[in-house]
Amino acid sequence: MNRLISISTYILAFLWALPFFGIVYMAFKDASSQGYSLTFRNFIDAWNAAPFGQYYLNTLIIVFVILGVQLLTITLAAYAFARMNFFAQGFIFMLFLVQIMIPSDVLIFPNSNTIAQLGIYDTKLAIMIPYFISAFGIFLLRQTFKGVPYELEEAAKMEGCSRLQIIRNVYVPLAKPTYVAFGLISVSTQWSNFLWPLIITDSDENRPLTVGLSMFAKASDSGAQWGVVCAGTLFIILPLLLAFLLFQKQFVSSFMQSGIK
Repeated sequence: MNRLISISTYILAFLWALPFFGIVYMAFKDASSQGYSLTFRNFIDAWNAAPFGQYYLNTLIIVFVILGVQLLTITLAAYAFARMNFFAQGFIFMLFLVQIMIPSDVLIFPNSNTIAQLGIYDTKLAIMIPYFISAFGIFLLRQTFKGVPYELEEAAKMEGCSRLQIIRNVYVPLAKPTYVAFGLISVSTQWSNFLWPLIITDSDENRPLTVGLSMFAKASDSGAQWGVVCAGTLFIILPLLLAFLLFQKQFVSSFMQSGIK
């Protein structure tokens, strides 16, 4: 039975990775050759055909600014829900949980109207604003904070620490695995985000990698150019893939310790 499960797992893993193998095959295939000939020409052509350097810069700015603001907002909100008592606390927390169940695509129309009214259309800030607060992150960190012994906070108060000092010196260090797990989720989500940046940007100066690749693929001729398009696709996939391969043990341990199944 165990052997059958193992074989099934390997088969499913192979089927899941099959599209990736196809992309790699096409990216390195020389279209001018009758057989299969290894070439890096597709990568050179793809890099020269589109401003991928600008797309990378835009993506890094968007991803890490969003992550930085999220870490601040979810920390303060999670502490408030975990340790503070205020009017309608339970009801407000339920409203945050409802946001987890609402797909972000449903909010595209009202969000785009708000962005237009603010006059920040086609800017990096317009891409980032809807993601500055994460309901999932608040829920995840709240559960971690509630598991911290309250005696540690009382001891910090006796030492004269302010509320912000207590959060920074007591709660944040003990919640490090949760922060790592949430950071991985946030980075991977924003790195692959496509629909919202597509709607809210019009220029290469603000487009992330996903939207830039879409514009590049649309401008390329079909058929002989698929190798170049696949090479451009690898430009997006490789950073996350390399990060996972290098830090996979840290990835797994952070998810296990934070309670994510």
